[in-house]
Amino acid sequence: MLAELEEKKAKLKQESLIFKERRSQLNAEASRWAAKRNELNKETKELIEKAQELKKLRDEYNTKVAESKRLRDELNEKTNQIYAKIDEIRKKYNLSGDRSIRELRREIDHLEFRQQTEVLSPDKEKQLVERIAMLHNEFKLRKEQLEKNEELKKLLEEAQALREQASKHHEDVTRYAELAQEYHDKMIATFKEADQKRAEADAAHREFIKAQEAADEQHREFIRTQREIRDFDKIIMGLKKKSRDAREDRAKEAAKREAEEILNQFKKGEKLDTTALLRLQRAGLV
Repeated sequence: MLAELEEKKAKLKQESLIFKERRSQLNAEASRWAAKRNELNKETKELIEKAQELKKLRDEYNTKVAESKRLRDELNEKTNQIYAKIDEIRKKYNLSGDRSIRELRREIDHLEFRQQTEVLSPDKEKQLVERIAMLHNEFKLRKEQLEKNEELKKLLEEAQALREQASKHHEDVTRYAELAQEYHDKMIATFKEADQKRAEADAAHREFIKAQEAADEQHREFIRTQREIRDFDKIIMGLKKKSRDAREDRAKEAAKREAEEILNQFKKGEKLDTTALLRLQRAGLV
């Protein structure tokens, strides 16, 4: 039975070492996943901060777009008011044709906007360019006719100055809108990259949990085998002590029987040597 217990104990020790080694491997794996997760979370945070900065820049340029539009529209409104005044004077003195210079200006602006923003076929593009050129010539002739009147000339100069200012603000609108769109696109791309990093970090965290739980299971098995090894040690030590005590008892009993035999011989008149006396003494008979 003792040999069987020793064999089971040795097997448990081997299992315990395997559990310990596997636990160490899984803890190392969990640490690697945790480090990767933490790095990805750090990168995600940095990307979100970058995206927030891009959003701030986008919003700043959108504010500039709105302000430039406001200034442009105010100047265009003042220009239209001057052109309306010019038309009143023109009609009053029957100057130039029926079509007002304001209407010409509006149509030119409308067609130039179409040319800049619409995708046209070559034929339509050519027609549009020819139409704009014709209107510019008509506007120029009307302007020259009107400028013969000093009051109208002054109003036309004022309108032109306002129009140039409005044109500058319109250029600002375009420039700021392009920058706002550029930062918007970068912001969206950065947020998408942050989402990807966050997804990778979440996946790494799931792997960390998986490895950690597996390591915990190996640790529990290691603790269980260690506990069973200690239980076997107690049983084996108890059996060894019991066996040792039994051997000692048998030895004492044998010594006692031998001493009693020597004593009987002494009683019968036989002489005892020193060795026999020592045996009697150890048996407690003398």
